[in-house]
Amino acid sequence: MAASTTPSSFGRLWGYSQKHRPTMIWATVCSILNKIFDLAPPGLNGLAVDVVVNQEKSLLGRMGFPDVGLQLGILAGLTLIIWALESVFEYAYELLWRNLAQTIEHELRLEAYGHIQDLELAYFEDQSTGNLLSILNDDINQLERFLDGGANDLIQVTTTVLVVGAVFFYFSPTIALFAMLPMPFVLWGSLAFQKRLAPLYTEVRERVSMLNSRLANNISGIATIKSFTTEGYERDQVAQDSEAYRQANREAIRLSSAFVPVIRMVIVLGFTATLVLGGFLALSGELAVGAYSVLIFLTQRLLWPLTSLGNTVDLYQRAMASVDRVLDLLDTKIQIPSGTQPLTTVQGGLVFAGVDFAYQTGYPVLKDLSLEFPPQTTIGIVGATGAGKSTLIKLLLRFYDPTGGRIYLDGQDLRDLNLTDLRRAIGLVSQDVFLFHGTVGENIAYGNPEADQAEIEAAARLAEAHDFILKLPQGYKTIVGERGQKLSGGQRQRVSIARALLKNPPVLILDEATSAVDNETEAAIQRSLERIAVGRTTVIIAHRLSTVRNATQIFVLENGTLKESGRHEDLLRQEGVYASLWAVQTGSRHITLR
Repeated sequence: MAASTTPSSFGRLWGYSQKHRPTMIWATVCSILNKIFDLAPPGLNGLAVDVVVNQEKSLLGRMGFPDVGLQLGILAGLTLIIWALESVFEYAYELLWRNLAQTIEHELRLEAYGHIQDLELAYFEDQSTGNLLSILNDDINQLERFLDGGANDLIQVTTTVLVVGAVFFYFSPTIALFAMLPMPFVLWGSLAFQKRLAPLYTEVRERVSMLNSRLANNISGIATIKSFTTEGYERDQVAQDSEAYRQANREAIRLSSAFVPVIRMVIVLGFTATLVLGGFLALSGELAVGAYSVLIFLTQRLLWPLTSLGNTVDLYQRAMASVDRVLDLLDTKIQIPSGTQPLTTVQGGLVFAGVDFAYQTGYPVLKDLSLEFPPQTTIGIVGATGAGKSTLIKLLLRFYDPTGGRIYLDGQDLRDLNLTDLRRAIGLVSQDVFLFHGTVGENIAYGNPEADQAEIEAAARLAEAHDFILKLPQGYKTIVGERGQKLSGGQRQRVSIARALLKNPPVLILDEATSAVDNETEAAIQRSLERIAVGRTTVIIAHRLSTVRNATQIFVLENGTLKESGRHEDLLRQEGVYASLWAVQTGSRHITLR
């Protein structure tokens, strides 16, 4: 949805930057003083002309300095002081504005990233990675560019208008009126351009977000692209998104580029009026020659900076379009708030009490599901694809909340518990293993960064990973590549188990941990499971029933409801869903494919 950039965008930014207002005030003061001293040289030029023309009768002569040489010396001294002060305040405002820009950029990026991490999983399923990266990088960088220079430009243009306008009215109100005649048209033009540019730059931000999404997805899925030989197709898709971005920019450029030429033609009218009218007044003796030269110089200083409003408005519009996107993200409400109850000692007893859940209204995934996992037992959860197995794990970790019913850990409702404490108490080994770019050792220690090498190796041994790690080129210091692509599926799985074990959670969840591994790796994982399950509640979700064969209790789900429960042998004797699945997997039942 295209959002118009209005003063409310600046108001939102002003509200966000409240704690930096003292710095902003000092930076503004330095910008104003720099511009005042920058405007002083034309006055010195006028005094110099006055000294040459009128000598001892000049303004300085009438102030008590009749000697012409002394007057020129005074002007030289004032010139040095003014230029020095102008340089000092330019250094000060550059330092203040640019550091402020970097600070706000840094804080805004961290706050936005922190807020993203606090959002529920459902939010990410509706968003593209490229869009979020665009907000965290491109949009925040646009704001930094405006604060770097645009804010100072606006302040200095305003200062120029006020100071020079006052000087004009002091010397000649008539000339002042004619010189400033173009200004209402310049301001009106700036507002008109701003209004028309706003939706164009909103479109630009949306287009670059789509382009970033495409690039992020394609780089992540490069193996799939290569295997399907769709490089040409994806190149065409990127070309289309890039062309849409280019066209959106072209429209904005076409309009913003017209600003300066149009405004320049308006400004020349004010300059001509000062030149001609001031000249006649000087010739008639109504205006001193020195004053006339000051006004000529100041007319340029007054009107010409207004041409920079084009670039400033351009920067402002880009920044405000980005501000809205960043602050809209920060305004996104967290749907899974943390509870306040701390979680200290965890036994690991879990209860699902009449749990209902649906990702979309009207399409239930779990229906009035009641399960009980006694503390420090091994629980197996099996069922066909879509039965709701993985949804249970998402609810346990509070990636989602039930739409009905309650889930309890050691008798406490999960919604009441501190969310960080809850997730620290649960170790997850997912079927889709995600390893970070870094070493094997760093990935194992991810959940416990303070672990030493001995602890890392102990966890790896427990996960049956130590032996293969030693065979890697640099052992535990081997780089695994992005998402662990340098390791095999089984190796990634065992590193993931080691990572969860080093966290030493009282509740361990293995979600299809053997779904993508060979028989040898599965046997290794099975051996490690017998050891790692001791003293903790272990929940195993599996398609391969051999993985849960030795579980204390097995729950069989079907269409989001509990169909059967019991130990392996009991379920086989029931000759129900579990027995049928077991027969299929062990080959004792012949299957006819149609």
